[in-house]
Amino acid sequence: MIKLYSRVNGRITMSAIETEQLGSLDSGEIVWIDLISPHPEEITAVEKSLNVELPTRQESEEIEYSARFWEDEQHITINTYFLIRREHIGYINETVSFTLRDQFLVTIRFSELRIFTEFARKLLLSPSAFRDGAHVLAGIIEQRIELDADILEALAKEIVSASRHNLKSIADRDSFLEYITSFEDMNMTIRENLIDKQRILSALLKSWRIPEELRREFTTMIKDVNSLVITANFNFERLDFLQDLFLNHLSVEQNKVIKIFTVMSVIFLPPTLIASIYGMNFRVLPELGWQFGYPLALFLMVVSGLLPVYIFKKKGWF
Repeated sequence: MIKLYSRVNGRITMSAIETEQLGSLDSGEIVWIDLISPHPEEITAVEKSLNVELPTRQESEEIEYSARFWEDEQHITINTYFLIRREHIGYINETVSFTLRDQFLVTIRFSELRIFTEFARKLLLSPSAFRDGAHVLAGIIEQRIELDADILEALAKEIVSASRHNLKSIADRDSFLEYITSFEDMNMTIRENLIDKQRILSALLKSWRIPEELRREFTTMIKDVNSLVITANFNFERLDFLQDLFLNHLSVEQNKVIKIFTVMSVIFLPPTLIASIYGMNFRVLPELGWQFGYPLALFLMVVSGLLPVYIFKKKGWF
């Protein structure tokens, strides 16, 4: 699908167009062309009609820095990550491509992103705030950073909530481990997204094609991203602390179990010793023919078993 945002008489209008209509467009009126899951034929038609070079999907997904941002005499091309929430998976990074040429912007994306719908609404309501494609680019990135900040803040609150999780049962321990793993994956994805934004904004600040008023905006954005990266790093530290806390708690629980077995072994050791002595098969045992020998042996085993319990209780060991 091709969405065209053009400025006519000071107002910005949106229309869905076909490839056949591209040849009749006035590039001076175009502000933004949004390509949603485009076919190769649509990309080729846009390139020929507007004399613009667009990245292929393979090029947009490459991870080296030279493939994420490049600039020539006519274009600025950016491939940057946008967070997308998938059911049963969580957040993933999907690349969105931006190509800035002259006064208009071309975006290529392969998913329906709520942020583009919200920004398009803002663009139509406030056309004077977005004079050209560079301002549209700045507006989309700014709104994306605000949304990333909200996601990171919500994640931080969930981590704090998980730190108060009850760990009394085995099921609670298993769920707590799942919490930590999912939070670490999510935080890693967000941090990767923010680091990518840092590189893109740094490159835009060095570009001579960016006007001075937008440089100030990009400077503010990169400061915001830097603070979000610090927050993401703090989330990692908090998750490491929770993991250490969980392991310490598990170790304490295991030590309690081992302590019980140790105490039980000590309790039954003296009675076992007495039973072993009188269970020997020697011919001469003085108590063997004694009428009170058997009750005495039972009495000694009971006393020797209760005595360690009394001592442990008095010392607070049990």
